Amino acid sequence: MGLAPGMRHTRDVEIRDLRPEEADRAVALWEECGLTRPWNDPHADLTRALGGASSTVLAALRETQVVGTAMVGHDGHRGWVYYLAVAPGLRRGGIGRHLMRASETWLRDRGVPKMQLMVRQGSADVVGFYATLGYTDQETVTLGRFLDPTLEARRRAGVEQPT
Repeated sequence: MGLAPGMRHTRDVEIRDLRPEEADRAVALWEECGLTRPWNDPHADLTRALGGASSTVLAALRETQVVGTAMVGHDGHRGWVYYLAVAPGLRRGGIGRHLMRASETWLRDRGVPKMQLMVRQGSADVVGFYATLGYTDQETVTLGRFLDPTLEARRRAGVEQPT
């Protein structure tokens, strides 16, 4: 029996689009991996990604457990990946690599020619992981601005500086 479209396997892990009923587990994984920030609502991020025409959240499942995720989306030219997470006890087993390849395939299938990602400063291990996959420093600076005045006020007040 073959895989349904959009499903890929690596050893005993299946990669497919995250289902809405799995959202709480995905957010819990992001929190466990230290990917969430107080000024971002991860549930809202996930809902936007699943509801968008140019984005999704890929899930790595072992049996029925969400053990990894990658949020992927694009603007037509550049693809982006966010919330790459692998359950801490399962790291260094190929799940992250497989999620990144599945993200690249998802973008390539939509005609997107380039994939990018952001890594928080001081995350040398994370940069090293991406380097093994062929990702390089693009010699750019990422600038941002909160459009929600409440979040900007928190940033200015020094409440956990955003990165």
